[in-house]
Amino acid sequence: MTVKSILSVCLGFMMLPVMKAEEPEKKAAKDIVVGQANMVMEQHVSELMAERVGFKKDIAMEKLAEASFNAEVARESLMFPAEDLYGSNWNTKWVDPFRGEAEKPNFPDSCAINCSSFVYPIDTIARVTSKYGPRRRRMHRGIDLKVQKGDTIRAAFDGKVRIRNYERRGYGYYLVIRHPNGLETIYGHLSKQLVHVNDIVHAGDPIGLGGNTGRSTGSHLHFETRFLGQAINPAEIVDFENGVPVHDTFVFRNVKINGRKSNIYTSSGDQLVYHRVKSGDTLGKIARIYGTSVSELCRLNGIKPTTVLRVGQSIRCNAGASYVVKKKKTAKPSVTVEAQNEPLAAVAAEQNDAAGNQPIYHKIQSGDTLGAIAQKYGTTVSKLCELNGITRTTILRLGRTLRCS
Repeated sequence: MTVKSILSVCLGFMMLPVMKAEEPEKKAAKDIVVGQANMVMEQHVSELMAERVGFKKDIAMEKLAEASFNAEVARESLMFPAEDLYGSNWNTKWVDPFRGEAEKPNFPDSCAINCSSFVYPIDTIARVTSKYGPRRRRMHRGIDLKVQKGDTIRAAFDGKVRIRNYERRGYGYYLVIRHPNGLETIYGHLSKQLVHVNDIVHAGDPIGLGGNTGRSTGSHLHFETRFLGQAINPAEIVDFENGVPVHDTFVFRNVKINGRKSNIYTSSGDQLVYHRVKSGDTLGKIARIYGTSVSELCRLNGIKPTTVLRVGQSIRCNAGASYVVKKKKTAKPSVTVEAQNEPLAAVAAEQNDAAGNQPIYHKIQSGDTLGAIAQKYGTTVSKLCELNGITRTTILRLGRTLRCS
């Protein structure tokens, strides 16, 4: 063994105690570093948890504030229902709130009405005893529902009571409630009123008892829906056979007569046709222009064949079927007739029968009449009666199917 090797071995033995002494120091230093890192991590975690708790608290406070805001808005909407439409008008005397008022309503072109919260005003589905429309030379502006004296009458929507009154020759004991959705509902012929003017009610709350007061021939509820004072057929809003709204959101449009707003509202599904009377117009002339009959015009407008027409008067010329009236010349150049957008001439129907084609049927919709159906399918009322075994005075039920050819 050389001297160099011996020196190397000796040096190794001399360094061994030094290395063993350094190992605990390194381990201690490492433990200190790890401990410090853990402390920093725990501090960060604590800060993050605190921030998360604060964030959740902020979210909870925001939700609480939003709920409080929505509750406040709902409360104000009941305190001042449909203020954007009616303004400061709060007439507690007349059913039409703008009657006798110098300030007239600003009629919008259309209005979307939220009907989703509707509650049927009677506890059971009642039979409709009289529909909306002309009745005994007068306009019946609501729907009559059969009730017994003392039956509970309920609010159809949330709202505020505007009128609590009595009419001996009219509504009897009645209530008018204005709703935040823009509608006003009227409840007539009550035996007792359970609420007072300015009371806030919610949908389904008892407001009165059924009765037979006023101009009435039997115990029933007279139910009206109005918009800015204008009566609207309740059947366009409510499916009275099932006691539910026709649509959750219902859009009413301002019918235009000769290109101008008429302030007469109808559902967006109907295209009512009106004629503004001009000098020289007669019921016969108007009936020929719009392809209908004088008797149908009288029925739609609650007038008689001998009624004197005023210049500027609006005459309703159809029953609400969705068709457009257009002028079209026939083979005879001197004759002008009105044709629908989907006419089916009676001659064509006879040809179809001869060829063995399938008959054509029509499902009754709200506002349909025999005259309107006959006009739509290019036939006559007498032909419809013959095909379906009915008479001209038969009441058409919604959903019924009529054979038209």
